[in-house]
Amino acid sequence: MRLALRFILPLLVVLGLVSWMFAPLAGDLIEGWLRADVEERSQLVFASIADTVAGLAGATTDQAADHTIDLLFQRISQDKRLLALALCTTDGRLTHRSAEWPRSLGCPPAPEGVPEFSIEHLTGGPVLVSAFAISAAGRPMGSLVILHDLSFIHRRGARIEGYLAGFLAVLAIAAAAVTALVARLTLRRWLSSVRRGLSVACESEDGEAGMAPEVVPMVREMRKMLRDLDLSTALAEEARSGWTADRLRGLLRSKLPEADLLVVSNREPYIHNLQGSHVVLQRPASGLVTALEPIMQACGGTWVAHGSGTADRMTADDGDHLPVPPDAPSYTLRRLWLSDEEQDGYYYGFANEGLWPLCHIAFVRPTFRASDWEQYVAVNRKFADAVVAEARMPNPVVLVQDYHFALLPRMIRERLPDATIVTFWHIPWPNPEMFSICPWKEEILNGLLGSSILGFHTQFHCINFLASVDRFLECHIDREHSTIGTCGGTTLIRPYPISIEWPPAAMAGQVPVAECRESVRRGFHLSPEIRLAVGVERFDYTKGIADRFRAVESLLETHPEWLGRFTLLQVAAPTRGRLAAYHATQEEAEAVAEAINLRFGRDGWQPIILVAKHHEPAEVFALLRAADLCLVSSLHDGMNLVAKEFVAARDDEDGVLVLSTFAGASRELLEGLIVNPYDIAGMAEAIHRGLSMPADQRRERMKLMREMVKEHNIYFWAGRMLMDAARMRKRRHIERQFAKVPQQSPTLHSGKGHARLRAVAD
Repeated sequence: MRLALRFILPLLVVLGLVSWMFAPLAGDLIEGWLRADVEERSQLVFASIADTVAGLAGATTDQAADHTIDLLFQRISQDKRLLALALCTTDGRLTHRSAEWPRSLGCPPAPEGVPEFSIEHLTGGPVLVSAFAISAAGRPMGSLVILHDLSFIHRRGARIEGYLAGFLAVLAIAAAAVTALVARLTLRRWLSSVRRGLSVACESEDGEAGMAPEVVPMVREMRKMLRDLDLSTALAEEARSGWTADRLRGLLRSKLPEADLLVVSNREPYIHNLQGSHVVLQRPASGLVTALEPIMQACGGTWVAHGSGTADRMTADDGDHLPVPPDAPSYTLRRLWLSDEEQDGYYYGFANEGLWPLCHIAFVRPTFRASDWEQYVAVNRKFADAVVAEARMPNPVVLVQDYHFALLPRMIRERLPDATIVTFWHIPWPNPEMFSICPWKEEILNGLLGSSILGFHTQFHCINFLASVDRFLECHIDREHSTIGTCGGTTLIRPYPISIEWPPAAMAGQVPVAECRESVRRGFHLSPEIRLAVGVERFDYTKGIADRFRAVESLLETHPEWLGRFTLLQVAAPTRGRLAAYHATQEEAEAVAEAINLRFGRDGWQPIILVAKHHEPAEVFALLRAADLCLVSSLHDGMNLVAKEFVAARDDEDGVLVLSTFAGASRELLEGLIVNPYDIAGMAEAIHRGLSMPADQRRERMKLMREMVKEHNIYFWAGRMLMDAARMRKRRHIERQFAKVPQQSPTLHSGKGHARLRAVAD
């Protein structure tokens, strides 16, 4: 079945399309030939009776001549395709005609020497009208008109098209069968050759037939790799059938058995804060946490993160560990403590005043201070110490997250050389010109190249990173395989578009959409007739919140019919309030919303409702389910998971997504209304289009987006990275065995020994 899907079905589709396009063209060509044949028949009929008709028509007073013309016309019109004949005078009068001549048809214009052909569509079908000039003794007598029935041409053309389509179908099946047979025989012969080569190198399963003992483990590894040859196909089939937490867990156990899994991020998945004398648990508004939490619950391991809550120390044990999630612990959270000075320099300073605006083209000037860089290096070193301390094995799998830890992969590599380090950069990567602004660009690139695998959201970001390395470091770049080789090893550069879990945990316990809509509208004092748009994010200058409000203003200016009938509910969590740029972003958004509400608001209705507070995931999903539109107008975003959360929330398959072209999600959610957030008028028109979109079109678009998010969910994202890590881990293990063999086995220095080794390697 897999072979049929891979070879036969695609070939059938291609040949079917060819026949579908070619058959009508062939039909038109054949119809043209048949019409030309009918025109020739008309000329033959005219040539055979022209002199007779001209002579009889010249005897204008002879009734016998008239009778003879009528009999002649009647006899000739007995041809089954010749419909009728008529004789017309030079002034257009019809003097003679056969009985079948259509009464609705008059004389065509008299031809001037050259026969005239035209098509008339009568009740019986298309008719070819052939007009020939006749004369007697050099004097024009009028024209002889011959009608031929053309309906047979359409019938014959349809039959020919059917025969042609059948022929092409048989040809397609035969070609597909031959292709599949050749592919199967070729694959079988290739696999047989590979296995035969292995059997030559190791004649028995235990490798005792004349082979050095040092080579036996290597041969076994090669056999195991042969069983994994169809790995990519298996991944694709798994994606189509649905990735789940159980499948990811099984994949980790089978491909990375007994692997020690560690995740490193700045933001922790659970924060404990003091509110008065009570400890309150909070889930941060972070796309990174949203993405990684399901993976850790599925696979277990240890998550190393900065403990930022005011009650975090109170809830951790003496080793700064905490089993999470609180209701059903499945992995360990290791909290790391940072001083205010470290936090100011590493997080607020270099990471968020330097790297964040550098990587996001949002026209905020990046700030780089030497003191911030020193703290950034020190904190990365502190996290490296924690990872080494938490590693239970010398070859752990370490997932390093985001721009806070650009130096961490190299630091871990120096102390755990056998570790498999997968770094994922959650924000965009700039072009080399933009990146050259950073004073420590070489150190950052070198730090990231300590990774085994370095992932970005899109291929565009991968290309930018490769170009940056090419510009500023001396190394070997293999663009065909997207690898970068340095003296410290090889790093694989790959796009891994991040996603969300499916189904989202926040969907559990959600009431039906109709009840959600009623509850949200009641909670925000909106009438049932109001069309509701929702925006959900942090107060970040990259999110374009103020520009989104201006688009609402433009909508109400150009489409006043939405006055009193449309409201944007914007939920924005305050963040990084100690930084002036973020504080200014919140102030600007609040000022713009207030001005628009003062201008357009009336009778208890406001076009914009701005809620500046954090919302838990279940609350966010309730808002998304209640919305008619979701507005994601980021000025620059690596992915933006809110767009995918909106799609996942709409199990009613309704709602419209208005999505920025500068968000990575726009590369996948193509059925959203893609907008340029800098084009205020264009964004307003997209909102109007979304509000006016027919229900069937909304559902068709949402259905396609839901299928994409369901198939390419967070488990598929993690599975791809972990499979790449497993392959790289296995490859390095074989390379290490190759490196040890010449030192431990002198017999392999002989020609026979080298031949055996080459047979295994090949």
